[in-house]
Amino acid sequence: MPPAPGTVLLSGIVGSTAYGFAHAGSDIDRLGLFAAPTEDFHGLGRPAESRVTTEPDTTLHEAAKWCRLALTCNPTASELVWLPADLYEVRTPLGEELIAIRGSFLSAAAVRNSYLGYADQQFRKLLGRDTADRVGRLRAAKHARHLVRLIEQGVRLHETGENLVRLPDPERIRALGDRIAEHPATAEPLLSAAAERLARPGALPPAPDPRPAEAWLHRVRAAHYTPPVHSAPPARTPPVPAAR
Repeated sequence: MPPAPGTVLLSGIVGSTAYGFAHAGSDIDRLGLFAAPTEDFHGLGRPAESRVTTEPDTTLHEAAKWCRLALTCNPTASELVWLPADLYEVRTPLGEELIAIRGSFLSAAAVRNSYLGYADQQFRKLLGRDTADRVGRLRAAKHARHLVRLIEQGVRLHETGENLVRLPDPERIRALGDRIAEHPATAEPLLSAAAERLARPGALPPAPDPRPAEAWLHRVRAAHYTPPVHSAPPARTPPVPAAR
């Protein structure tokens, strides 16, 4: 079930379109976050934390879950607050507030662990991919492309404190990805160099500051709370005095 109308706080187009990799026929991926009604947290159960649909491909995370992901610098979730302005499709005042505090989610250790970890995942997939047929070669090229992207975005984020989602030279990364797909071992020096640069002091603090996210979530919960309507208790009939 999709979130109720008006509860999506921020959403936009992400993935290959955002990075500059898209071509004719590419899927359009959307990512966003929503606020579950605050009263849904007051009972025994808990509201769904994510909504995923296909056709169109859309992932929506509940506000608290998105914050938890962003505090680990999850590359996929985090890019939502770093998109170019033209890629946003929903941008509410609470969404604007979240964009304004995006730097507080960042930390050197989390960027190193997340971006290198996801790049290594792509490398492992690349090594295990059968490239004997066209489909296998295309998937290998995709893994290699995202490996390079994650390395470059992670290093830039670590060294500048800015997450550049729209890559300035996607064709260079596409060409490098094609070469890595053909010869996966050529990715190993890139991974090693990135690990070395991410181990040096950079622009990010050692740990994130969760206080702005906590305060933002309090504002979200207040804005999406509907007090329950209590019916008045039935009137009590006064007792009839006993006859004397």
